[in-house]
Parts: sequence; structure tokens; C-alpha cells
Amino acid sequence: MAFDELEKHFNIESTPQPESPEPRRVTEITVQKDDLDKDYLTVRDNLKELIGKGTTAIDGILNLASETEQPRAYEVLAQLIKTVAETNKDLLDMHNKMKVIKGEPQTNNAPNSITTNNSIFVGSTADLQKLLRGKMKEIEKLEHNDGDIIDAE
Repeated sequence: MAFDELEKHFNIESTPQPESPEPRRVTEITVQKDDLDKDYLTVRDNLKELIGKGTTAIDGILNLASETEQPRAYEVLAQLIKTVAETNKDLLDMHNKMKVIKGEPQTNNAPNSITTNNSIFVGSTADLQKLLRGKMKEIEKLEHNDGDIIDAE
């Protein structure tokens, strides 16, 4: 063993190592489509009910906070608004997870065009000037070639 010298140095007896346990067996869990749909509908209904009750509570606490002008009432109102917003996000996340489970293509909420706001050029100023001169030459060529277009009728 590798620990013989350490055991000798610390004056301890070696302890037998337990045998490695049997490898775990992986059992496949099958989810019935009906159960999945029922659970989805139940969770969806619960979330919608929570959102509705939260909205009603927000209206009531807003009236209370306006009448009493108590800081604690506004604090509770802010927390409740945050909770309802998170519940709305949970509802949308649940829809996306359900699409993944069913294998449906997800909708892309990202815009179709990508806007780059902060571009950076990595290179020397001489490299940048060469790049800009090349682009200017391309633009000039395009401007001068406009006369070569033949319009056929």
C-alpha cells in the first residue's frame, strides 16, 4: 500500500478498505403523455390563478398605500409586484420547457438583426489607415461604374 510509511510514522494500524459497492443501476423513468399534459395544465392553471390573485392584491395594496402613505405599505406593494412579475416569467418558462420536452421547435424571441454598438479595431493606426483607404477605393470604383449599366427595354 502507498500509506504504509505514513501508518508507520504515525504509529497507527491500517484499516481495511471497504470493497467498492455494486455499480448503481440506471432505471429508465417513463412519463405517460397523459400525465405530462395533465401536470402541464394543472401547473398552468395554478400559475394563472396566482397571477390573477396577485393582480387583485396589487390593486388593493395600491389603494391602501395611497390612502395611508405608509412606507411599509409601499414596500409590500413593490415586493408583490416583483412576485407577480416572476410568476409571469415562470409561466413563460414552463411553456418553453414543455416545448423542449415534446420536441417542438422553440420560438426565437431574439430580434432578426444583430446590432453591434461597440466595435473595436485591434491593430496599429497604419493598419487602420490601410483598411480605410481600401474601403474608399472600393466606394470610388462603385461610383464610377454606375455609367456602365445598360438599361434594356
